[in-house]
Amino acid sequence: MHEKFPTNVIRNQKYNVVSFLPLVLFQQFKFFLNLYFLLMAISQFIPDIRIGYLYTYWGPLCFVLTVTIFREAVDDFRRYKRDKEVNAQKYYRLVKGFDIPELVPSSKLRVGDLVIVEKGQRVPADLVLLRTTEKSGACFVRTDQLDGETDWKLRLAVPATQKLESNSQLFDIKASLYVEKPQKDIHSFIGTFSRYDGYSSEESLGVDNTLWANTAVASGSALGIVVYTGQETRSLMNHSEIRSKVGLLDQEINQLTKVLFCAVIGLALVMMCLKGFSGPWYRYMFRFVLLFSYIIPISLRVNLDMGKAFYAWCIQRDKDIAGTVVRTTTIPEELGRISYLLSDKTGTLTQNKMVFKKLHLGTISYGQETFDEVTSVLKAYYPTDTEHSPVKPTSAHSGKVRRSENTRIYDAVHALALCHNVTPVYDEVNKSSNLDSVSVETMETGDTEQKRNYQASSPDEVALVKWTEEIGLALIKRDLNSMQLKTLNGQILNYTILQIFPFTSETKRMGIIVREESSSEIIFYLKGADVVMSGIVQYNDWLDEVCENMAREGLRTLVVAKKNLTEDQYLDFEAKYNAARMSVSDRVSRVAAVVESLEREMELLCVTGVEDRLQDRVRPTLELLRNAGIKIWMLTGDKLETATCIAKSSRLVSRTQGLHVFKSVVTRTDAHLELNTFRKKQDCALVISGDSLEVCLQYYEQEFLELACGSPAVVCCRCSPTQKAEVVSLIQRHTDKRTAAVGDGGNDVSMIQAADAGIGLEGLEGRQASLAADFSISQFSHLANLLLVHGRRSYKRSAALSQFVIHRGLIISTMQAVFSAVFYLSSVALYQGFLMVGYATIYTMFPVFSLVLDKDVSGKIALTYPELYKELSKGRSLSYKTFFMWVLISIYQGGVIMYGALIMFEDEFIHIVAISFSALVLTELIMVALTIRTWHHIMMLAEIFSLALYLLSLVVLKDYFDAEFIKTTDFLWKVLVITLVSCMPLYILKFLRKKFSPPSYTKLS
Repeated sequence: MHEKFPTNVIRNQKYNVVSFLPLVLFQQFKFFLNLYFLLMAISQFIPDIRIGYLYTYWGPLCFVLTVTIFREAVDDFRRYKRDKEVNAQKYYRLVKGFDIPELVPSSKLRVGDLVIVEKGQRVPADLVLLRTTEKSGACFVRTDQLDGETDWKLRLAVPATQKLESNSQLFDIKASLYVEKPQKDIHSFIGTFSRYDGYSSEESLGVDNTLWANTAVASGSALGIVVYTGQETRSLMNHSEIRSKVGLLDQEINQLTKVLFCAVIGLALVMMCLKGFSGPWYRYMFRFVLLFSYIIPISLRVNLDMGKAFYAWCIQRDKDIAGTVVRTTTIPEELGRISYLLSDKTGTLTQNKMVFKKLHLGTISYGQETFDEVTSVLKAYYPTDTEHSPVKPTSAHSGKVRRSENTRIYDAVHALALCHNVTPVYDEVNKSSNLDSVSVETMETGDTEQKRNYQASSPDEVALVKWTEEIGLALIKRDLNSMQLKTLNGQILNYTILQIFPFTSETKRMGIIVREESSSEIIFYLKGADVVMSGIVQYNDWLDEVCENMAREGLRTLVVAKKNLTEDQYLDFEAKYNAARMSVSDRVSRVAAVVESLEREMELLCVTGVEDRLQDRVRPTLELLRNAGIKIWMLTGDKLETATCIAKSSRLVSRTQGLHVFKSVVTRTDAHLELNTFRKKQDCALVISGDSLEVCLQYYEQEFLELACGSPAVVCCRCSPTQKAEVVSLIQRHTDKRTAAVGDGGNDVSMIQAADAGIGLEGLEGRQASLAADFSISQFSHLANLLLVHGRRSYKRSAALSQFVIHRGLIISTMQAVFSAVFYLSSVALYQGFLMVGYATIYTMFPVFSLVLDKDVSGKIALTYPELYKELSKGRSLSYKTFFMWVLISIYQGGVIMYGALIMFEDEFIHIVAISFSALVLTELIMVALTIRTWHHIMMLAEIFSLALYLLSLVVLKDYFDAEFIKTTDFLWKVLVITLVSCMPLYILKFLRKKFSPPSYTKLS
């Protein structure tokens, strides 16, 4: 039975023991630079074409590969340890014939197993919920690592199995379970539970009857049957494969090395043409290729990798972004070229902490400063003197009788306390705990108290219910059929729940019908978005204006209304409603029509304003990034209204910009009409749902992306984890721009891994996003510093470093070409053995590498003038233009040094070596000094230290230098003249450029 289903093993590793070395080497030798030097190094095993020592080729190559292999091994070992920890988590599994459940690791679970998940545990596989410890069969789960929402979701056990007296009876019944094939959609499920043992029944199952893997049981204990395992679970089906990210700078350098390779082949062919293709010409040809191979310096990879490690160290040491961790050290320069930032909403832009801010009754509004007045009104109705019965408000007849302000407050507060899907949950805590007195209920005996928390699928509802508790009307108990409220004087109000109409994205409202037990009064409460409620409530002249004002304040609004029903009215509605629910065809539309018949001429009670608190400094951070030329897209699994509100309150959409809400589209025609409507709008942000996005991409992918990318901001709501990753990939394919993705939940992992630079926030939703990301930050506001300061420096420094290393190889190759041409086209190396190795390591490595300390502007200026960042996305710091400029500089300097040494030819060849090599080293040190924009004391030390080392070498290396000659004034003045001629023109050009056409950043320094 189990063989046709995958095992329940979680595996995030990129390699195994067998594939590790081949795959890592394959990834490295995909780069032309590494492949080229591998071939050059291998060629040195052939005696006829060997031109130097083996270590001069194999040493640098082995060093690069060793560093890469070690880094990949460490990263994958960390993934292995995390996977092992997850797979080893223990769960209780019911076994037939045994009274005591078996404790097994999650990796051993199979389809069909009966698993117990305790409170606080993560669900190990996709389950259908059979039983819970709650008599009602209800169970709350946290889906933070699945859809990014921290609110608790209500799940219901299969009624037939919940009614069983014990878990062991599950093995005694004859039943079957049908489930659909594995799907990615986390919001839907189709299944059927059938029973055949005398209690024949068939029950349809939906998503409310499931516990998806990676969600957490938040209340009680749950028992479920495993239906999907491993790669077939919703969680893993929504994860993308881990990929090895390669930075754009690396790709550009890879292209430049191909150009340099063509130059090597071209030079070798020129030499062979001049020499003539006689004798073993192919051997000479290959020797020339080897001689000019320094045009493509292997030290480039060494320097770049060491530079990247240094940038990562700087990022992690920055006190302004404390807690930042660089998990992928190969792409820090990507942070400096971001054009699109794709951000999650819940927990990333917002804290997901809702605070009730305003209650508006039309003629008067109450804010946080005046909520005490509302409490005073409730005290009038529920006096603390319990000998007096509470004062009941007078009823109004369809608004004909003008209600007193107090009565309106009374009705509004009761509506908020009753119209919701909130359930109070109690946790026992010590009495000594420092708890809020509002949320504590004292037990009859013992030294413990019960702390009351509220849970619901919407944080807005929790905020409303918490507010009614704070002002004196607390929800203390709720099940599927009843509710209890507690007043200021301790009186308990009992209500029977007759019907509930849940919120959906289509209806945009939620309703409930309750009966008050003391008066038998039946009341229908309804709350929802103003766009739908304005057509349901009685005529008024204030609703639209109030809602617009609250929205401008960044508040999420709900319109609340009520209708009193007689017994006959309700019974008539109930009969029609039940009939509609039993219909076979058009069930949804018929049910909706019956409910809508009740939603007419309702009495408008109030408008509520709730604030979703933003993360610290979200607004200024978004403004900085927008000014830096970064387009920001918000991708969220939340509702359209919620996403739109946060887009406004966070200033993702600026005050001056319009907002186009893309209507729900189902067909190709709908999509075409909406796209045409959006095309006509100027400077307008786009809001679109995941379903509409899918239709648009199916028929008009190119057109939609063109319009969306031209928009100042985009908000995608109701997005699945897979859709988030697909949006990132679409931008990458259609724009060739660099993308960054930031999120904090497990549902953001796919998006983070798909982006060129994935950034994880370590917050309330755990560390899954943080661990899967390339960069981990502790708060959203750190993005500004990470991108505008560290991203800028990493890119600028890497560009300067790579070009200088290329220059270092080009100049010596130019000298080699001049030498070979002058000395009878011989394929003999100009500098032998140690001098060639020492040139790129001991004598010039420290000054050249010290360029990683250079900075064109300070961090403060980079943040003050974010517009400077716009230039980086154009890639001008490393382009074909700058590359060919350095090629010309290298050819000029190499020619000056070599021809200068030849013109001043001494008696012995060793003197040419001394003069030209000394001038070469001095030229490199001076060029580093001319390149530096901001001096650091380590840079000065590197220059002095390298010069001192070279002077020492002139004395020590007697095999390479004539000790007597280097003491003469001839040596000194010839070296100085050659160096001066090679560097002075470049200094003059730099001075003139700085004076007459300075870079923009120099004007701000």
